[in-house]
Amino acid sequence: MSDYVSVNRANWNSRVAHHVKGYDLDHLRDDPRALSSVVAFDLPRLGTLDGLDVVHLQCHIGSDTVSLARLGARSVTGLDFSAPALEAATTLAAECGATIRFVEAELYDALEVLGREQFDLVYTGIGALCWLPDVARWGQVVAGLLRPGGRLFLREGHPVLWSLDYPREDDLLVIKYPYFETSGVRFYETSTYVEHDEPLTSPTTLQFNHGLGEIMGAVMNAGMVVTGFDEHDTVPWNPFGDAMDDVGGNEFRLRDGAERLPLTYTLRARKPEDPRHA
Repeated sequence: MSDYVSVNRANWNSRVAHHVKGYDLDHLRDDPRALSSVVAFDLPRLGTLDGLDVVHLQCHIGSDTVSLARLGARSVTGLDFSAPALEAATTLAAECGATIRFVEAELYDALEVLGREQFDLVYTGIGALCWLPDVARWGQVVAGLLRPGGRLFLREGHPVLWSLDYPREDDLLVIKYPYFETSGVRFYETSTYVEHDEPLTSPTTLQFNHGLGEIMGAVMNAGMVVTGFDEHDTVPWNPFGDAMDDVGGNEFRLRDGAERLPLTYTLRARKPEDPRHA
């Protein structure tokens, strides 16, 4: 799995043109108060960002990054390993009148590339951790990016969701893939999570699941204190086709027996002012 960066970068590069068309970017361009559906969902737990220095890790084409800038942040930095995605993000930010610095780097290189700069908030959105082979190392990067008193905000796909076999014709919920961190699983998928006609030119990915205990441990072992944790029965894409209901806000829930399955979670943590109190 040593080639995971090059394989996954090629895949994400090939997604950009589809996502620029498939994401609802016009509402961000047309309404200076508009937020992406992801950040709108996060807002009750995230709160305003007045006067904060924010870094958005794995920011992709910047729809969530622009939304963070609209919540009052003093400065916003977006980091991603895909040059085409950052080109699209830079264009979107300019069209939205948002001042955002975009930096091209692989996640584990963030501290070096950003020159040990520190932030008040590290924000990571849906579908980020599954591309990283070592969640403990991710926790160390997050802690290094936070200044004392700074906080982490993460909403992510639930590791139970990532472990399921889907789509299936029988609509059963069947665990097929690892729940805990392993050396990774190779997938071949010609489509992405938005509708598009042309297949992906780089359909292979290497993905890595991480159990909730491993994620919590990564945060706490890096010296941060968990301040909030919630599990949700909705997810901002449709993984199960006709078995899901669109419940609004670009969120989907199982039509039958939604209580059976956690689909996403929100984790909040803070870096103590005094490390002796971690």
